[in-house]
Amino acid sequence: MSLPKSMQQPMALQLTSVGFLAFWCLIAAFPIFWIAVMSFKDPIDAFASNPLSVIFGPETVATGRGLSIVSIVVGIAFLWYTVHLALTLLPKMVNKYTPPHLLVPGWIIGALVFAIGFLIVFAGILPPVLSAVNSILGPLGKPILGLTTEHYKAVWVENAFYENFINSMIVTVGVVTVSLTVGTLAGYGLARAGSAGSFIAFWILIIALVFRALPHSVLVAGYLPPFINSAEILSPILGDAAPTLYGKPWAVIAVLVSINQPFTIWMLRSFFQNIPNELDEAARVDGCTHFQAFRWVIMPVMWPGVITTGLFSFLLAYNDYLVCSLLLDAQNQTMVPAIAGYFNRETTTTDQVEAVAAAVSIIAPLFLLIMIFQRQIVSGLTAGAVKG
Repeated sequence: MSLPKSMQQPMALQLTSVGFLAFWCLIAAFPIFWIAVMSFKDPIDAFASNPLSVIFGPETVATGRGLSIVSIVVGIAFLWYTVHLALTLLPKMVNKYTPPHLLVPGWIIGALVFAIGFLIVFAGILPPVLSAVNSILGPLGKPILGLTTEHYKAVWVENAFYENFINSMIVTVGVVTVSLTVGTLAGYGLARAGSAGSFIAFWILIIALVFRALPHSVLVAGYLPPFINSAEILSPILGDAAPTLYGKPWAVIAVLVSINQPFTIWMLRSFFQNIPNELDEAARVDGCTHFQAFRWVIMPVMWPGVITTGLFSFLLAYNDYLVCSLLLDAQNQTMVPAIAGYFNRETTTTDQVEAVAAAVSIIAPLFLLIMIFQRQIVSGLTAGAVKG
């Protein structure tokens, strides 16, 4: 359906808008593209002054490590097909085999299975198969684009970066789980509160958001004494088994939840307010309690809002540097502070490329998350933008 003439934008304005958006995308994506290219090259190519040497990696190709024409075509086709499956088949499978009240766990399990399957095929099966095919293709099988994964092997295996990844997952899953559990219950209660209760809750949330706006360093300073002395504080209850929370992931989870919870409750409250009260009333007429109406009727409608809010909680915990670096010891460090340690120490060019490979590694889960949940995120943001 075409817009009326009075609503149509001039061609010059359309071209300007598209050009500005394309320019912004180029500026935003270029650093990610560049460090990704660097991470697969030998140091001499990665830090070459000629940009073409960084992209094509002649020194890396000279050592016999690279991609042939066939490998490039197969790799692009495989990546395109993977994206296609993530956007079409994966949502259908999750919605088909997951009960409505378990959609979030179903999406998490589906995303993990999809990611593991992708890694097995892309990193485990394709390389030896393509190597065998290239060996019998003659000139077509010779590498033309330098590529080596030795830096990723050094980061994940030799430097045990997988331990930092596990720590990040513990912190992230803990923050998202607690934030959404408390946030959905509190948001639903506030959205369905009466006028008096809603007025009081509104100002409580305003005050909480003021504390949310404070620098994290100020909030961490207040939590440090009880975490450091937690063994003494808890010893009357737990005796000799009382733990010291300082340096452990549970301390970071508690702080990040307390920082993020006001925002989570506020956001979920706005989503619940967009759901008509008639749904609750119909469920109550059918014999449901308040909690049953919340679980079986309201939550299936709320999944886009829950997923959108969960994404913000995920990003807070996943990308946090200050709280994790201050409250975690070296054995429990998450990925972002660990990468900062890579760049801050005195290193050779090889170590610097390994640091770049580590930085690229933490981007992959974010791309996978956005790619899988993009429909729910857009739907949730749209639902929260206008009160129905």
